[in-house]
Amino acid sequence: MFALRLAAVAAFAVAVVRARPEPALTWAHVIDGLLAVAFVTLAFLALQRRKRPLPVVLLTAYAMVVVAVTLQLLAPHSPALTAVFVSIGVIAVRLPPAYSLPATAVALAVLTLSGQSQGGEVSWDIIAFSVVIYLIAYVRRTTVAARAAEEREAVLAERARIARDIHDILAHSLSAQLLHLEGARLLLRADRAGEALERVELARDMAKQGLEETRRAITALRGDVPPLAEAVSALAGEFQTATGVGCEVAMTGETRRLDPEAELTIIRTAQEALTNVRRHAPGVAPGVRLTFAPSSCSLEVTNEIAATPGTPGSGYGLVGMRERAELLGGHLEAGEDDGVFRVRLEVPA
Repeated sequence: MFALRLAAVAAFAVAVVRARPEPALTWAHVIDGLLAVAFVTLAFLALQRRKRPLPVVLLTAYAMVVVAVTLQLLAPHSPALTAVFVSIGVIAVRLPPAYSLPATAVALAVLTLSGQSQGGEVSWDIIAFSVVIYLIAYVRRTTVAARAAEEREAVLAERARIARDIHDILAHSLSAQLLHLEGARLLLRADRAGEALERVELARDMAKQGLEETRRAITALRGDVPPLAEAVSALAGEFQTATGVGCEVAMTGETRRLDPEAELTIIRTAQEALTNVRRHAPGVAPGVRLTFAPSSCSLEVTNEIAATPGTPGSGYGLVGMRERAELLGGHLEAGEDDGVFRVRLEVPA
């Protein structure tokens, strides 16, 4: 890359010097060559994408324009006019219009007045070409800025998703552990050690579950989410291991990979629904159905209403799942129907 840049500098300087009609090497040739080298150097500096203070960028860009215009005035029959066009394009790309437009206008005015003072006419073709170059470069600048803004929005959306995952894990796991540990503390004060031990074991189970959820969230962030059917089956197996109650899983349609965000939403919804069954309907065997349709994928978790309800919940978990579904353009329904509690999620595929 350095060799190419050096070759470009040398080629431009030689072309400018050779354009002079004098047969011998004169001071005018030397000045033209030095100005050509200075212009190419300033152009490379102005095009660098490293973050630099605005005054430094302005000084570099304006110096490039001044050198290009000076070179054109001293050697009007050389490739210096190309330097003027390049400088206009560079400042339009690198500087906001508030800084690039005045510089472009001044450069064209100087060239126009210089041509008139030498008895020539206004070169409208040079002005028109300069305007076209400026507009093309400005469009390029706005396109790059729009793409950068989209990338920033994507980063912010990803941060919001990560924050939502962490919030769900902490709110679901740590708050439940706190309740169990506080209950154990009160039971120990009342010399009810057996019940206190049960509370401590529940808190331990919640800690293990929270750690597992954290691992899943990290796995999802790394893009290592297992296939959806496999992940849902694993959740059903964990439910059966933890409760000793069976959990039937049915799948219809052709299984396939979905968008990572959609897969994570389905997995989190299945996890939340099965956790609610453990908490609110202990001893009840839930059913899980995963349906792959051509344009969507749906999850349905059902369980009979327990004769003796378990620990009541806040309902925030399902609210969070509903918000996740809506962000993907899907919807979630949850409620009781004829003695069966049903959670149904559908997301676009």
